[in-house]
Amino acid sequence: MSRKMLIDGNEVENDNNNDNNNQFDFDLFVIGAGSGGTRASRFSAQYGAKVGICELPFHPISSEVVGGVGGTCVIRGCVPKKILVYGATFGPEIQDSREYGWQVSENVDFDWKKLLQKKTEEIVRLNGVYKRLLSNAGVKLFEGEGRIVSPNEVEVIQLDGTKLSYTAKHILIATGSRAQRPDIPGQELGITSDEALSLDELPKRVVILGGGYIAVEFASIWRGMGSTVNLCFRRELPLRGFDDEMRALVARNLEGRGIILHPQTTLTQLVKTEDGIKVTTDHGEELMADAVLFATGRIPNSKRLNLQAVGVEVDRTGAVKVDEFSRTNVPSVWAIGDVTNRMNLTPVALMEGTLFAKTVFGNEPSKPDYSNIPCAVFCIPPLSVVGLSEEQAIEQADGDILVFTSGFNPMKNSISGRQEKTLMKLIVSAETDKVLGASMCGPDAAEIMQVALITFNA
Repeated sequence: MSRKMLIDGNEVENDNNNDNNNQFDFDLFVIGAGSGGTRASRFSAQYGAKVGICELPFHPISSEVVGGVGGTCVIRGCVPKKILVYGATFGPEIQDSREYGWQVSENVDFDWKKLLQKKTEEIVRLNGVYKRLLSNAGVKLFEGEGRIVSPNEVEVIQLDGTKLSYTAKHILIATGSRAQRPDIPGQELGITSDEALSLDELPKRVVILGGGYIAVEFASIWRGMGSTVNLCFRRELPLRGFDDEMRALVARNLEGRGIILHPQTTLTQLVKTEDGIKVTTDHGEELMADAVLFATGRIPNSKRLNLQAVGVEVDRTGAVKVDEFSRTNVPSVWAIGDVTNRMNLTPVALMEGTLFAKTVFGNEPSKPDYSNIPCAVFCIPPLSVVGLSEEQAIEQADGDILVFTSGFNPMKNSISGRQEKTLMKLIVSAETDKVLGASMCGPDAAEIMQVALITFNA
């Protein structure tokens, strides 16, 4: 039988484990097999739903469409990026090892192509893992690009142009986001993070535009591999939105490792020359580069979904508008993950996918909770935070706050001579002693910060 439940005053028909509505091909059809879409599909199937999902197979990257089961995180995001970060850390570590008695030659060889091969092998492995997860859960995978034809119909366009049509009681959009390029002369000479993960040759000279996660992470990667790196960003400090004290420390660390910072700077033009790419800044400075990375943010990947034709509302950036339960204004259409531009993190997409399945097929309406979500920036050394920054706590906290900090030189650096301090910070309510925020910049910050999470549930 079919049950109905109320979500914000609206009736939503809910399928129990024994109910498959025969008028549709599927109870749920998901467009996009990234982290969120895969999680939602698997968990919906576990509740008894008949689930189909579509995703483009691996193919050459374009600015419009990208594919691969596993999505951005697995194929062209977190996983390959962290593999490159790990590879980049060895260069400085080898140099530091001299003070610990290791005899290291002046010229240490680095094989970029070997690292790329290992990175690709891991991505292929994980792509297979995600496909098996879907198969083992009974989810039917269709390789092709999905678009919505009607509130209950999805069209899957395969690479050979064949169009397949399927009906579904519920449609879930989980197409993620894509990199964007600034509108400046010569922008076609630059690359995004998609291409940066698979360059044929390691660039010796790099100019990066941007001050967020991607910018500082790739600056650390390329500098760790020996490249000359110029980092240009619009603000006084990188990583807008993070704790100001931590941002300042990250900037010092980047400079300490040889990255050339250009605060309050943007790019105005790229020109191809015999010596490489000539980059002009808004201050009239000219920089030469073998590669120019645009790390100026990502936009929701909704352009090709045909949403306007069925009346699904999007905002000016293309983000799909949803309510607290991830439901769009069209009752049968839902959306999760980066395409909604709520909080664009892989664990958040996983949470949204889990709660979507619980809401629609588990007869348990569940709203995602976006408070106290930990995150990490994998610059070298990394930054990790959870909860409020000091600036946010001052604005949002009820009453006074206490700020505890500890800055120290890691013992490892006392021998190597590296001048790079670790900073830890705790924000506490003066009245209740409740921890409001925690942050750390230093070796293994991302792992250590997971321990701090315990204090938020104490």
